[in-house]
Amino acid sequence: MLKRSFLLVVLTALLGAHGQTGSSSSGNISTALTKLDAFISDAMQKTKVPGLAVAVIYRDQVVFLKGYGVRKLGERAKVDPDTVFEIASVSKPIASTIVASLVGTGEVTWDDRIETLDPGFELSNPTATEQVTIRDLFAHRSGLPTDGGDVLEDLGYSRPEILHRIRLVPLAGQFRETYHYSNFGLTEGAIAAALKTGKTWEQLAQQRLYGKIGMRSTSSRYSDYENNPDKAALHVLEDDDYKNWFVREADAEAPAGGVSSNVRDLANWVRLQLDEGVFDGEQVVDRAALEETHKPQICRSVPGPVAPGQCPGNQFYGLGWNVGTDTEGRRTLSHSGAFLLGGSTAVFMIPSEQIGIVVLVNGTPIGVPESVSLSFLDYFHYGYVKNDYLTVLRPLFDEMRRTTQDSSQNYSKLPPPRNPSPSAPLSTYKGTYFNSYYGKLQIDVERDQLILRLPPRDSYYELTHWDGDTFTYYFASEITGIGRRGVKFLDGGKQVLVENLKIVNSGLFDKIK
Repeated sequence: MLKRSFLLVVLTALLGAHGQTGSSSSGNISTALTKLDAFISDAMQKTKVPGLAVAVIYRDQVVFLKGYGVRKLGERAKVDPDTVFEIASVSKPIASTIVASLVGTGEVTWDDRIETLDPGFELSNPTATEQVTIRDLFAHRSGLPTDGGDVLEDLGYSRPEILHRIRLVPLAGQFRETYHYSNFGLTEGAIAAALKTGKTWEQLAQQRLYGKIGMRSTSSRYSDYENNPDKAALHVLEDDDYKNWFVREADAEAPAGGVSSNVRDLANWVRLQLDEGVFDGEQVVDRAALEETHKPQICRSVPGPVAPGQCPGNQFYGLGWNVGTDTEGRRTLSHSGAFLLGGSTAVFMIPSEQIGIVVLVNGTPIGVPESVSLSFLDYFHYGYVKNDYLTVLRPLFDEMRRTTQDSSQNYSKLPPPRNPSPSAPLSTYKGTYFNSYYGKLQIDVERDQLILRLPPRDSYYELTHWDGDTFTYYFASEITGIGRRGVKFLDGGKQVLVENLKIVNSGLFDKIK
């Protein structure tokens, strides 16, 4: 998942651009919807995204519900309003809605301490461990770095294993004073709240939200998405073309990024948000508990502490929501979701105007859901699009993807050495190596080929000699990108450095046998 805080900086710029000076009309929904349909068709043609689905909600009515394009390239099945997508980080405000339902009934409070709810959970700082609350974790202000736990998920560790190893991740900022977007921080906040009920998170989500407001195709289990015949596949952007190469199983971070849904279901959820927890006349989530998720908790547009009232652009994070104010004084709520391996999503709402939009795309994030959403809001307010959002966004998202791909040396982009130095005898490197954060990896020799087996599943990778004691292997990751990565043996084979595992750890493994 593209989980870096850069994504939220992009949204800060967008929300500032939306609502630039100029008087707003009272809103012409019919005209806006007509122009939205034409805009989407044009955007899909320009960007080549395979498929898209959109829902618009206005004054507690679903006024637009439509699918475009295909579920999977090479197949004829069309996207429709019931096509299920993996919605990535749009899962976060859904998770905060579920926890708000518990707060509303008094089962937990936002300020319950995690050490009371889940005594086995620890951060690397003892003081933070003692004080951290559900609120801190949902507001991304615990100090956990953006990528803490994410590579463990990429490797295949389970949710309990990842949350246990979080204690080995150094905090990147000051507790409660700095914002660092953290998937597994928010996941722990949700799981700790669920523990109070005696139910699993997946059961709780179904009972407290999905089953109550008719979200019949929504699930926090990957298997339900995988078994749904009407689902959108992931499509990664490679050399300006989309390809269906990967799948993404996000059960480990289900509250933060593992929900699958369609626009029909999500329209019901947006109605619930805009009607203060009421759905079809029933108060499903307590008004005050839900409203708390919409309130600013920490400034997200600067890396460090800011004085009260001094958050640049008035761009905050609430509890699972980006919270802002446009230049005409309207409060905005939004969130984007992104899987580098092939999916992008967005939800935007303006509560004071009772309007919201959800856009789901089955392609690598390049800004399409955000552009569609913001352009629609411009059509609604002004009758025309005030900014070419896609032109602004596309290079920013391209740069974000490039930065992810180059987070460690990408040997796929380098010419091989003309005269590489020979390696040591392959038996020199054979053995078991250990890193306290990642666990044990195995280096074997099979038919004169060096084999890397990564924890926790002994995943098999063939190493290709590059130069001297350096080898490469192909790895596709949400966090470190897609391409060939370096494996360097040090000190005569007594250590091995796996370069793409250096994000929150040294990536250095010591030979233990």
